[in-house]
Amino acid sequence: MLKNYLKIAWRSLIKGRGYSFINIFGLALGLSCVILIGLWIKDEWSYNRFLPEANRIYTIKNNALRNGEIHTGDMTSAPLEGAIRSDIAEIEAVTKLGYSPSLLFRTRNKSTKENGFYVSSDFFKVFGFKVLSGDPNRALATIDQLVITKNVALKYFNRVDIIGKTIEVDNKKVYTIGAVLENIPHNSTVQFDWLLNFKINEQDWMQRWGNNSFLTFVKLKPGISEVQAAASMRDIFPRYAPDLKFTPVLQSIKDVYLYNRFKNGHPDGGRIDYVRIFAILAVFILFIACINFTNLATARSAKRAKEVGVLKTVGAPRKILIAQFFAESLLTTTIAVVFSLIMVRLTLPTFNTLFEKELSLNIDSPLFLLSILLLIIATTFLAGSYPALFLSSFKPINALKGISFAKRSAIFSGMLSIRKALVIFQFTLSILLIVALLVVGQQMSYIQQKNLGLDKENMLYIPLDGELHSRIETVQQEVEKLPAVTAATSVMMLPMDIQSASGDLDWEGKDPNFETLVTVSEVGYNFTKTMNINILKGRDFSPEHPADSAGYLINETAAKYMGMEDPVGKEISFWNGKQPIIGVMKDFHMESLHAPIKPLILCFSPENSSYMMVRTKPGMIKKALAELDGLVKEINPNYPFEYHFVDETYEQMYRSEQQVNLLAHYFGILAIVISCMGLFALVSFAAEQRTKEISIRKVVGATVLHIVSLLSRDFLKLVIVALVIALPLAFMVVNTWLDGFEYKIDLSWGLFVLATIISISIALITVSIQAIRAALANPVDSLRNE
Repeated sequence: MLKNYLKIAWRSLIKGRGYSFINIFGLALGLSCVILIGLWIKDEWSYNRFLPEANRIYTIKNNALRNGEIHTGDMTSAPLEGAIRSDIAEIEAVTKLGYSPSLLFRTRNKSTKENGFYVSSDFFKVFGFKVLSGDPNRALATIDQLVITKNVALKYFNRVDIIGKTIEVDNKKVYTIGAVLENIPHNSTVQFDWLLNFKINEQDWMQRWGNNSFLTFVKLKPGISEVQAAASMRDIFPRYAPDLKFTPVLQSIKDVYLYNRFKNGHPDGGRIDYVRIFAILAVFILFIACINFTNLATARSAKRAKEVGVLKTVGAPRKILIAQFFAESLLTTTIAVVFSLIMVRLTLPTFNTLFEKELSLNIDSPLFLLSILLLIIATTFLAGSYPALFLSSFKPINALKGISFAKRSAIFSGMLSIRKALVIFQFTLSILLIVALLVVGQQMSYIQQKNLGLDKENMLYIPLDGELHSRIETVQQEVEKLPAVTAATSVMMLPMDIQSASGDLDWEGKDPNFETLVTVSEVGYNFTKTMNINILKGRDFSPEHPADSAGYLINETAAKYMGMEDPVGKEISFWNGKQPIIGVMKDFHMESLHAPIKPLILCFSPENSSYMMVRTKPGMIKKALAELDGLVKEINPNYPFEYHFVDETYEQMYRSEQQVNLLAHYFGILAIVISCMGLFALVSFAAEQRTKEISIRKVVGATVLHIVSLLSRDFLKLVIVALVIALPLAFMVVNTWLDGFEYKIDLSWGLFVLATIISISIALITVSIQAIRAALANPVDSLRNE
């Protein structure tokens, strides 16, 4: 029976080749988008979930009250780890990660820089990364052994069984390789090439409870809930640092990647927003493709009325007819799925390159095959239900006896209403996408062009390795003497990505119950001059005023935070002790535009710097690089010359948004194309149904413009209805998305006018192409047989 159904379905597809092609190609295009989006969502959802017992691993964050709101920070203080280990019985293991520097690795044959972490000894009791050889726990228990990944092992030794081999690090010390790990999966938020014991790099300033510069992770004991562990940790700060009003909170390692934005102490979105958006987009695209199928099937139903009448006359029950039409839907969907899988296979390499993913089609996977089967079933049901139920409902007498135009209109009035509703729904989704694409594009342009409060043009930075760090003040002086350089300064953290925070701030008149949390960095001389940041009051750290080096430089938000109208000269207590404020900078963005500008305090401490920021003269980048290369090789010959441009680093901060923007544009445009294909096919079929009417009108004097108007106006009315529905919905949707940015574009009426013009233009062009073709046809060809 199924064989007969499929045979009849195949004949039906062949009979209407043109419409079948549009149906299958549109459906295949839509399904390709759905499969690609599905693979992307699966990858996004997989972050950190591969870890053994991931449901028991949590990261510790800090909640602090500021300006009446709870602010959540990713960084914690170094002593917190020890307090948790000794005091919290619900914790099985705890580890902290220091900053992630690039260290120079050297063997006899190779010398390159590798990224990694200084971690505490229980790292592998928390993170179960796959071990290829050695004992990583024993390696991290000492200060003489090193843990590396497979990539590093192959790069320096061409094999992984290298336990006991040695490697020189940073031209300072030779470490023994104690363990080799499998390469860290791309879907891990903790990425590294090497690990060393935290004690190797431990310094006095790291013991401050108010210095939040480290990541802390814990593994709960079996059967312990997040609520229980969090309750036990509430007393840590009152017990060890009563002056700091911090509250440790837990976040599951499985949520770190997707929920990276907090509001009032609770997760409030982040990457999960994009996952939801693209999941909805996939559903939209599937609906749009299925609507095309449904509309074309019902539009062609008049031609199949006699087929239904004959089958019913010879005794075919309705359920047999329903099965027949579902078989046609199943065949069309299956063919479309095959084509879509071919499309996905061909586009995946380009997709992975564009979006920096490692997606693959695991056709042999039972889960993948089940997903494809469910997709076929869902699409068959969505696309085939209405045509099957409608066509099978025809009465044999009406189908066989030659239906008059009036009767046919009555019979198909319900079908026409459904078809109109489907076209409206389809274009409502398309208009939503058009508005979303315009808003996302404008927001991304706004981010790239917004004045950050510092000048990122003609700026680069170099890591301070080896002699560059030990002779930092001499290096700065020599760099500033270079003919192509305007200014230079040293910094602990890059100014556009300052993550360190502290609760150690105090000042005269401060409310004792006021919980402070300020962003902090350590810098050298001429910071504002190099970064081109305006000084509102006072002055910068300068070698001309060496006594100022004990003071503090703050931004205007910090001044407001402390309630100081004229802060220069007033003393505050912070990392350098009780010292005066020497200057107030104009606010600049030190984080992504998702976050508001925070109070910032800069301390003079070039010895703790990690980078040298260098401003070059306009148009002299190449000359400056050549001069810096020569200077670095002279002072630091054992290290390669490494540099990075500030504007490129800043763009990398928004790489995620840029990729999502690109992804949205590609899939959004494809969804609009699929809608246009369906509209084109409907107009084509309408023109075919009205061929004789059009011919007669032309014979009695109707112009091409009149014929085009006749065929176009009904469809354009539907698009206008879709606009009325879609624009308010679009406003709410894009406004909600923009709320995730602290700094964003204003939604103007002009943007929605532009979306309206684009929508009507797309529909008009699509309809007119086929309408003009029908209007230009020779009426003799259609009337000669009458």
